Amino acid sequence: MTGQMVVQVKSNSNHCRKAMDGNQQKLVANILLLGAENVGKSALTVRFLTRRFIGEYGDIESIYSHIDKIDGREISFNIWDSLYPQNCVAPESISDKQLQWADGVILVYSICDRSSFEVVRQQVHLIRQSRKMSANAPIIIVGNKRDLQHQRTVSSEEGRLFALSADCSFFEISAAETYHGVLLVFHELLELIKETRALKKAVVSIRGIVRTVSAVFGKKRAE
Repeated sequence: MTGQMVVQVKSNSNHCRKAMDGNQQKLVANILLLGAENVGKSALTVRFLTRRFIGEYGDIESIYSHIDKIDGREISFNIWDSLYPQNCVAPESISDKQLQWADGVILVYSICDRSSFEVVRQQVHLIRQSRKMSANAPIIIVGNKRDLQHQRTVSSEEGRLFALSADCSFFEISAAETYHGVLLVFHELLELIKETRALKKAVVSIRGIVRTVSAVFGKKRAE
């Protein structure tokens, strides 16, 4: 993957999906990053976009755009790097707008900060309870800062078991140490988004067939 300059953009899901419809070779993925403060969400995003690691960031919420080619297909990643409100009450930590926009979610916690793991637990629950996002929308839970093993307060097993119980994928990585682990997270979510869309398309097709058959048999009974 070739790193590109990070560009802040304004976008919405309708525009993105129209772009996809207009060009079948182009796939657009809207990815929402959630988690507490200081867990490395921005570092994760910039590592993916540029391959570089930057350790310090201000309190800025942005949507970034990145275009790449994977297996000969053009992929447009739109990544919403969200802020976690200070003194947050759980229901306010994720907006309806974010959930309606997102095709998939990455929830990040620090393996050195148990409170950030609890934030992820709360946010997974909020997403699953919300009607603003499809129940089948893919979620990946990421334990970051694996390079700080001596400060660990959340075990790999605990993170993995929670992800399994919540029907989420799980990665434990170090955005500071390696680009490859970060790349795997985003590429895995992309594959899950593609699978979800294919499933939705199949369900719509089956429903169309059922309606057609029902209409035909209903007409015959009327005759």
